[in-house]
Amino acid sequence: MSIWIFFKLIGSLALLMFGMKSMSDSLQKMAGSQLRHVLQAMTTNRFTGLLTGMFVTAAVQSSTATTVMTVSFVNAGLLTLAQAISVIMGANIGTTLTAWIMSAGFSFNITDFVYPAFFVAIILIYSKKKRFIGDFLFGVAFMFLGLGTLRQTGIDMHLGENQEVLQFFAQFDPDSFLTTICFLLLGGILTLCVQSSAAVMAITMILCSSGVLPIYQGIALVMGENIGTTVTSNIAAMTANTQARRAAFAHMFFNLFGVCWILIVFKPFVDMVCGMVGYDFTLVKGDPGFLKNAAKLSFVLAAFHTCFNLANTFILIWFIPQIEKLVCRVIKPKKADGDEEDFRLRFITAGFMKTPELSVLEAQKEIQSFAVRIQRMFGMVRELVAEKDEGAFVKAFSRIEKYEGISDNMEIEIAKYLDEISDAHLSDETKAKIRAMLREISEIESIGDSCYNIARTLNRRIKGKEDFTQDQYHHMHQMMELTNQALTQMNATLVGYREQNDINRSFNIENEINNYRNQLKSQNINDIDDHKYTYAIGTMYMDIISECEKLGDYVVNVVEARMGTKQRNN
Repeated sequence: MSIWIFFKLIGSLALLMFGMKSMSDSLQKMAGSQLRHVLQAMTTNRFTGLLTGMFVTAAVQSSTATTVMTVSFVNAGLLTLAQAISVIMGANIGTTLTAWIMSAGFSFNITDFVYPAFFVAIILIYSKKKRFIGDFLFGVAFMFLGLGTLRQTGIDMHLGENQEVLQFFAQFDPDSFLTTICFLLLGGILTLCVQSSAAVMAITMILCSSGVLPIYQGIALVMGENIGTTVTSNIAAMTANTQARRAAFAHMFFNLFGVCWILIVFKPFVDMVCGMVGYDFTLVKGDPGFLKNAAKLSFVLAAFHTCFNLANTFILIWFIPQIEKLVCRVIKPKKADGDEEDFRLRFITAGFMKTPELSVLEAQKEIQSFAVRIQRMFGMVRELVAEKDEGAFVKAFSRIEKYEGISDNMEIEIAKYLDEISDAHLSDETKAKIRAMLREISEIESIGDSCYNIARTLNRRIKGKEDFTQDQYHHMHQMMELTNQALTQMNATLVGYREQNDINRSFNIENEINNYRNQLKSQNINDIDDHKYTYAIGTMYMDIISECEKLGDYVVNVVEARMGTKQRNN
């Protein structure tokens, strides 16, 4: 094989992989948030979950995208583990469409049809409204150009006449179980290396259709691809929470179980598939109809892939609760999963940077977690106000200091993640979401600063050996109760659907806080004049009241950022 044909081979594989990725990404951008709404809404039971996974994967042409998305939703708490397992089963069926598209591409020269698609795509890509359709057409055209070039390269290589290649594969006994295992492992390793089962499927089709690789070994490679592709979602889930790692492991278990039982009935199953397609084992090179018969091999591989996944799903769909119990036993919770005192992003993980829509979802869930953590910090400050024991006060104050550090780190990490997303090719809607989210995290971090400022003021009071009056304590508790109501409403706004939220609730609480602050400010001046307490205590008291009012302003800013995204989008 000349160096030119080698580069043509790897180049056409790269075109195929790039085309499939472009097609998948553009479809996900076109679907936008609807894709995740479909996944959430249509997983009420195991059968709807199965159909959802199947249709979403068939649409986006990537089982990896669907699986990683599903694992992400489990990580974000949007899907249960049982729902995720049914979606992953459906994804395995949906991905078989890719094999059928590829087998069609190997059956006739499809490259003549791609050039008009390129022409239409370049026109659409410069249209603001239809640029994603242009991206999709480019992806389809590149995929078929890669397939066509791959098919022609396979013909040009004359593998069926290459004695060295023929001798290499002749070393393996086609009837040996060990040979099947070797090719199964080879398929898994190749898929793991190139991170694309489609590319390995294309190579398998070239080898089989050229007559070099017997169909049994070719199908063993396809089985190996099924195992190799599960490694991607498991790598993605390594840094995720326990439920996400369990969902990824369930994907691996599903495919491993399928490979195990298919090995028991391997030859009868393959013979049945060949019979369905109409492939004749008895024809050899030189017989009439040999070439026509060999052309069916790519369809045999696609048919096996489909039958294997359908049969495996039909067997396992009845045992989803048992699979759930098994993966829960194998994947134990991380020690850090329940540790709220340590800084650890719960939803954002490097492995999930797959599509902007999915990444925005992860960031939004992380912001919700950030806001809940900040309200917990404010609760600690409220407890600090009533703390009289100096030792307990110091311990509580140091805990608040720790939370302040966590707050700063969370803002930086979420902002860094959003910055990485913004480097991608984004829709205007997603850009607006990211701008709003950057504002949200900045304001939430400011709430953390206000909490820490109140704690520092209380610390000054302890060191000064002075105390507030009962009336001052009463007023501070009332102000903090109003502030906590504002935080509760903010968290409800961040979690709920925008169209169901009422921004006026937050404005009303903010008005109450402002009016109460003004009332207490005037009363404080009179109380100092009447010598009810010292000027120093009065200053610290008003610092706390004013900081609560500032905190209320930051809350309104967060709510406005959240609701403002909706207003701009609509």
